[in-house]
Amino acid sequence: MKSEHHIVTTEESPGSVPALDRTLDILETLSSSPKGLTLSELSLQLEIPKNAVFRITQTLMARRYLSRDAETMAFRLTGQWLRLGTPRLGGMSLAALARPAMTALRDKTSETIQLGVLSGLEGTVIEQVEGTQALRIVVDLGLRFALYNNGPGKLLLAHMADETREQVLSQIKLTANTPRTITSKAELRKECARIVSQGYSTDHAEANEGIHCIAAPVVDEFDGVVGALWVTGPAKRLPKSRFSELGTQVRTAAAQASRRIQELS
Repeated sequence: MKSEHHIVTTEESPGSVPALDRTLDILETLSSSPKGLTLSELSLQLEIPKNAVFRITQTLMARRYLSRDAETMAFRLTGQWLRLGTPRLGGMSLAALARPAMTALRDKTSETIQLGVLSGLEGTVIEQVEGTQALRIVVDLGLRFALYNNGPGKLLLAHMADETREQVLSQIKLTANTPRTITSKAELRKECARIVSQGYSTDHAEANEGIHCIAAPVVDEFDGVVGALWVTGPAKRLPKSRFSELGTQVRTAAAQASRRIQELS
C-alpha cells in the first residue's frame, strides 16, 4: 500500500534543535516513501538546503540507518531502525521471544515464517525465518504491509478495539491488488469478525498473485494482541484446501510464542 506523505510545518519551540528537527523530517519522509528519495528530492520536499541534507544522510548511512541505491541514488530506511522500535516484553524483544516457535513452525512446514507488528495505519515485518524450499518467499525486515489485503494485516485489524478499527477504516483506501482483494468496508468488517471467531486469518492471493499466507495472533496477557505470526509461500504449496490445517499449525506456534512472553513478563 502506498502511503500519502504530508509535510506539517510547526513553529520552532524555544528548546528545539534545528539539526535534530531536520533529521527527523528526513526520516519521517523516507518512512512513507518505499522507493526512496534522492538528495535533491528530499531537499525540495522539505525545503532544506542540499548541503544540510547531505551531511545528515551521510551520518545516517555511516550509522547504518540509511542505505543508498547505486543506480537511482535514492535513500531508504534500513532494518537497523527495528533495533530501536521493536516491542520489548519481559526484557527481550518480541522477535527474540517468538523466534523459537517460528523456527519450529518453519521446520514443520518448510515455508518462510514471518512476524509483524502494527505500525500506524500499516503493519511492519520485524522478524522472519526463511523456508528451506529452493523457491521461497523472503522480504526485507522493516517491510510495511497494508491492513486489508493480506493475512497478517487483516489479523491486526480484526483484533483492534471496534472504535479504533473504524478510525483506521476511515483513513485507508481499499485498492484492489488482485481480483480477490476485499474492497468493501462492509465485507472487511465481516472478514474481521470471521478472523476473530476462527482464530486465524488467510490471504488467498489478495495482495499478490500466486502468494498465500495464514496468520495467527501473538498475545500478551496485559497488552492483548502484540503481533501477527504467519506462514507464507507459493499458492501451489499452500492451496486453499490446506488453510484449515495450516491455520491450526500457525495458531499453535503463535500460542507457544504467547506463552513464552507470559513466562518472561
